[in-house]
Amino acid sequence: MLERFDELTTAHVADACLRAGVPVRTVSLTSVVGGRIAGRALPAQHVGSVDIFLEAFEDAAEGDVLVVDNSGRRDEACVGDMVAREAQIACLSGIVIWGLHRDTVDIQEIGLPVFSLGALPTGPLRLDPLPADALLAATIGGWTVTRDDLVLGDEDGVLFVPADRIDELFDLAESIRDTERKQAAEIRSGRSLREQVRFKEYLTARAADPSLTFRQHLRAVKGAVEE
Repeated sequence: MLERFDELTTAHVADACLRAGVPVRTVSLTSVVGGRIAGRALPAQHVGSVDIFLEAFEDAAEGDVLVVDNSGRRDEACVGDMVAREAQIACLSGIVIWGLHRDTVDIQEIGLPVFSLGALPTGPLRLDPLPADALLAATIGGWTVTRDDLVLGDEDGVLFVPADRIDELFDLAESIRDTERKQAAEIRSGRSLREQVRFKEYLTARAADPSLTFRQHLRAVKGAVEE
């Protein structure tokens, strides 16, 4: 899956979700370590201690992505270099944190892809009750992520997609990518995007039918700019 995703971006897959009618579950996170991730979600709800992550690793499969739900808190870091090292030893492909990390330099040295909302020196100063579903689901930016989901991440952020739809979404994403590459080549050769997508025709058609959307027009002319 990672090899196939290497030829795509999260933007391509997000557009594919729109075309397929799949909810676009995405969040804006910064990559602490340059890299891309693609793997099954390994959810964990953080309540103030790293033991939840160690417990998650007990049932992890190679290539999984630890998805940490820390409620988007910005008053504590919940993942540091020890967790990143342990994730690497457990053969995970990356960590996604809906919250903050620390030990940035050490995490960068480890090299495991880590995405978070930012960094903060202090760890948790609390210990809350552990929910019964702490290892079953994570809430990330309002989205629920479970073991039935896959995690895709790159320079644009992180996207969660249903595992049982991944082949369909990748097929659509590759089609969108190929169309956009062709359009970009045409622009470089001097043919404007407006000409390629017959934009004047769209304006004329929209004047006659105000309900016509640009996305409908793009699909009709087999163009791709947005989905």
